[in-house]
Amino acid sequence: MSRDARAFICGCKGISLTTDERAFIARHAPWGLILFKRNVSSENQLIEITSEFRSVVGRADAPVLIDQEGGRVQRMGPPHWPAYPAAIKFNQNLKSKLTERVALAGLAARRMALDLRSAGINVDCLPVLDVPAPEGHGVIGDRAYGDDPATVAAFGRAVADGMMAVGVLPVMKHIPGHGRARADSHLELPVVDTDRATLEAVDFAPFRALADLPLAMSAHVIYSAIDAARPATVSPMVIGDIVRGHIGFDGLLMTDDLSMKALSGSFAERAEAAFAAGIDMALHCNGDLAEAEAVASATPMLDGKRLERAEKALALLARPVEAIDPVDALRRIESGLAMVG
Repeated sequence: MSRDARAFICGCKGISLTTDERAFIARHAPWGLILFKRNVSSENQLIEITSEFRSVVGRADAPVLIDQEGGRVQRMGPPHWPAYPAAIKFNQNLKSKLTERVALAGLAARRMALDLRSAGINVDCLPVLDVPAPEGHGVIGDRAYGDDPATVAAFGRAVADGMMAVGVLPVMKHIPGHGRARADSHLELPVVDTDRATLEAVDFAPFRALADLPLAMSAHVIYSAIDAARPATVSPMVIGDIVRGHIGFDGLLMTDDLSMKALSGSFAERAEAAFAAGIDMALHCNGDLAEAEAVASATPMLDGKRLERAEKALALLARPVEAIDPVDALRRIESGLAMVG
């Protein structure tokens, strides 16, 4: 049960937990663990590290997250797992109907989720619902499913439903929209000066269409028409008025990585500001224990509405999962993409 967990997700340095990492996890009881390519070597190794994390925190359903999108954001890949295409690839075969392209993306999500679940991973930071603008930074680029909100929402719904059908929770990102940002928030703070009406009609629209999903990740982006001083992750106005208000998302809201350079202040101050803004869960990814200690020190135990949202999300993992033939699914995906130039 999540009520014994602290409201943050931590990373680790390597392919197994160190003595210090195990002690940190036992002491602070993070809700979840996030894995990156540095943490992946084989399916058996992933089963071991995910099992060890859950053993240390004492929660068999503890979330283990990964960013497995396909294309350039794929932490698990050959030779142990298939190389999945980038999101935009599913929308490039214009000889097929949009519904067929969307269905193919949903099938790929189910097949990808099967890889994750077999390795002990139960949360994928996908779908990307950002709508890229011509002036936007390439950090989103081919990770987006299209360049209009209705198309992005259609693909996002199919991908989210596909993952949940196989027992993996989706995390929609980067709410309320990173596609118009002219900078990479890993490296600097993007500022979007677009008017609110345009943001609502385009950038925010896919998130509003999928507001019923259980999990979302915030954007480290300033929207000057809403809050000219603070990025969304630490803005009570963006979280309250836009994410919870206009978009209507009432699921569990986590930060993007608190170690990204878009944010300022100490790690404790970043976490405190995020929780004060209305964030439910702090995410710290790089495995630096000194930074993680600071985040943990500023993070509350899960209770109240945050606990309710966490429990509601995890309850979805108890539903029956769809049985799929992994070989046939890959064949159908490859066939469906074969006509893409």
